[in-house]
Amino acid sequence: MTDTGKAGDLLAQIPKGEGKGLPPVHLWNPTFCGDIDMRIARDGTWYYMGTPIGRKPMVKLFSTIIRRDGDKYVLVTPVEMVGIQVDDAPFVAISLQVIGAGEAQVLSFVTNVEDEVVAGSEHPLRVELDALTEEPAPYVHVRTNLEALIHRNVFYQLVELAVPREINGETWLGVWSSGEFFPIGPQPN
Repeated sequence: MTDTGKAGDLLAQIPKGEGKGLPPVHLWNPTFCGDIDMRIARDGTWYYMGTPIGRKPMVKLFSTIIRRDGDKYVLVTPVEMVGIQVDDAPFVAISLQVIGAGEAQVLSFVTNVEDEVVAGSEHPLRVELDALTEEPAPYVHVRTNLEALIHRNVFYQLVELAVPREINGETWLGVWSSGEFFPIGPQPN
């Protein structure tokens, strides 16, 4: 992808940060300018006009200005907001670091755009089951209204760490992180 067209215009509008941290997209409320042909696939690949965006720094930059407003995903700058398509979640958790054990365990995830998230009360884990296939879809909260789909290999690591705990009279398997228990699913009989 080249820096031409609507995507290039957006890149030019992103303020250059002096330090670390994300742009304050939650404070920006520019005029909505319509949808652009940008899509984030379930595997975390970003596409522009049907072509994968191959430049990781560009994807990382776009990932800093994404926001979810209701069910719609938008890229936001101080002067423009455009809609994009997200197939599942805007990020994918691709690695897991485990520190400690038991209730003192801490689970730290890294996403495909190098965000680091420690699971806990501010960054909960959740697992949805597909109604038809009963296939689990695990997620970790990354930032305001945005989640990362946990990659299958990372989910298998979580399953290996799972311990039983009774919740409302039912035994669930789940993981501990930062003093919180996150259920993965009911314990098989």
